[in-house]
Amino acid sequence: MVGFGKKLKQSQIQEWQRYYIDYKFLKKKLNRYSQQIEVGTQGHDHVLKDFSRVLDSQIQKIVLFLLQKQGLLATRSAVLGNHHTPLLKHSNSNTLNIPVLQEAYRDIGRDLLKLLHFVEINATSLRKILKKFDKRFGYKFTHYYVKTRSNHPYSQLKQVFRHVAIGAVVGAISRNLAVLQNHQDSLVSIYDQPYLSHPDPVVESIHAAVNRLSFSTNFLQFREKHALIIHEDSTTPSEEHDIEDRYHFMSIVLNLVNTFLYMVNTYIVVPTADTYSFSLGAPATVCGVVIGAMAIAQVFSSVYFSAWSNRSYFRPLIFSSIVLFIGNTMYALAYDFNSITILLMGRLFCGFGSTRAVNRRYISDCVPLKFRMQASAGFVSASALGMATGPALACLFQTNFKIFNLTFNEETLPGWFMALSWLVYLLWLWISFQEPPFQTMEFNTPPEANTGLLVNDSVENGLSQPFLAITEAKQQNGDGAQQLDNGKQDSQEIHKPVTSIIMAYQLLTPSVKVQLFVYFMLKYAMEIILAESSVITSWYFTWSTNNVAIFLACLGLTVLPVNIIVGNYASNMFEERQLLLASEIMVCVGILLSFNILQSYTVPQYVGSAMITFVSAEVLEGVNLSLLSRVMSSRLSRGTFNGGLLSKEAGTLARVVADGSITLCGYLGEGMLLNVTLVPALFICVSSIVATCFTYNSLY
Repeated sequence: MVGFGKKLKQSQIQEWQRYYIDYKFLKKKLNRYSQQIEVGTQGHDHVLKDFSRVLDSQIQKIVLFLLQKQGLLATRSAVLGNHHTPLLKHSNSNTLNIPVLQEAYRDIGRDLLKLLHFVEINATSLRKILKKFDKRFGYKFTHYYVKTRSNHPYSQLKQVFRHVAIGAVVGAISRNLAVLQNHQDSLVSIYDQPYLSHPDPVVESIHAAVNRLSFSTNFLQFREKHALIIHEDSTTPSEEHDIEDRYHFMSIVLNLVNTFLYMVNTYIVVPTADTYSFSLGAPATVCGVVIGAMAIAQVFSSVYFSAWSNRSYFRPLIFSSIVLFIGNTMYALAYDFNSITILLMGRLFCGFGSTRAVNRRYISDCVPLKFRMQASAGFVSASALGMATGPALACLFQTNFKIFNLTFNEETLPGWFMALSWLVYLLWLWISFQEPPFQTMEFNTPPEANTGLLVNDSVENGLSQPFLAITEAKQQNGDGAQQLDNGKQDSQEIHKPVTSIIMAYQLLTPSVKVQLFVYFMLKYAMEIILAESSVITSWYFTWSTNNVAIFLACLGLTVLPVNIIVGNYASNMFEERQLLLASEIMVCVGILLSFNILQSYTVPQYVGSAMITFVSAEVLEGVNLSLLSRVMSSRLSRGTFNGGLLSKEAGTLARVVADGSITLCGYLGEGMLLNVTLVPALFICVSSIVATCFTYNSLY
């Protein structure tokens, strides 16, 4: 494996070599600073100011060259424009010259691609050196440098980060190639009909590079990031061929169906959990424990299923289906046995059948890159659909009859229905699932991508600018005073998967910890709304099970529309860190509006505040997981303790705490339940806002 310094040199365009950031020089400066501080000749303040000056000089060199090249490209485009306008007006006599003009525009496009690659490499180098400074001297230099430079009116850092002028050149090339393709001076503009013609391959490549730089998104990309499936380095052709050999469409479908059914299983009992508990002689507020029992078991099951997926996918899915069949059967039988213990044991069994870690892992390892975005988006969409379907199904079970002394009513039918569903799924799984070969799927050190181009990365800490989510060789550089960039041993070490919780914790930077805390907060707020809804609405509004089920289904149905809006529009208009902070504030507003301060607590107040909190939390979840996938170490892309598992454990722990607090606070009385459970939610929310503000600049 070639180290980052050597790979950086190989990736550079030779004729532009003196205009790149001098990564080797900057590393030598760090070594010199380290020696000066050690002997006491220089202090931290001098080092900070001197290195800032050096970086400013390096960035100025990059920006001036960038502006010069952009001007040359714009001039060439303008000259060609002067030629092709009269040519199209006399198209009958000059059609032979049109291909020449098209090729000339493509040449400009290819040079623009080189310039975009130049920006990518320099952005990555800047991020790496900032990270090295922070790690070497234990100082948050990244935070200081971004804070003082990013919002300054004369900021040259912005020129690199936002690359506005490049967009104008891209637009000129795209428009002129589209006009030339039609061989006429058409009055119809690509601005009116963007998809009027098939895009030129060069333009497609440019748009892909620009999107990579700006981290532009759409709904599918947004949902993919929501799944937190962290991608590794670019795969070589042989690796991608191995993945295609493992790809099996029906197995993907079975994983998505598993995700859907499990979410239905989680939320189908919410509308009736309080009445079921009460019918078995327990307080209605025990519904918190009934609902949360699955989450308690998931804390442990996620780990063993994640480890099991290192060796097999088929066997964990089979085992899970059997456990879920047993758990739901126990849940249904608890009514006839009049036993709250059997009820809770059934829900615990259901939690032990959680294979979401396996589903995520299968998509990451066995789906080719060209289909992975759709599969990841499908994973999240299946979860959202299951979340809405569960409560909606509860509306259909308003009946009461017996067969062979087994009771079938609104409380037991969710268990019977899910038991039957898992039995059918088990048979389908046994017949149709295809276990992929595992001899090539063990944790080998990923080979180097030999293209020289830096591709998409789930970034580590440091500058997490949108375009800095570009994958470099994924490394945890800790070179100390030695230059270990091209050391084989370190390169192999940094690509080893995480095999222990201690190792995973050591890779959690402050930005990652804050994002995991934000994820904990939003899951806590959502669980409070969902889990106590039946008790709250029954106490204040005397709602029936049907009313509660419809309310919860409506909340669940907001998930996809909200993510379409955020994925297609909001995330392209605002920075993700801005959306993150705004969403946290809105969650806080929703929680504040939920408090019962006045004597009269109305349905509009409850429904409105719950909708604000839930929708804001949904927006927050998508943005949070997107940021998390970029600030989390790429070493967490594989292995037992991967990034997906860590985020799931944070969310599951939040649900456990929320459900437990509902039951504990229930002993104070149902009338006090709402306010008492909202107090910790408000405290956690405010804490997350403060923590986000402290790490805000690291998400630039």
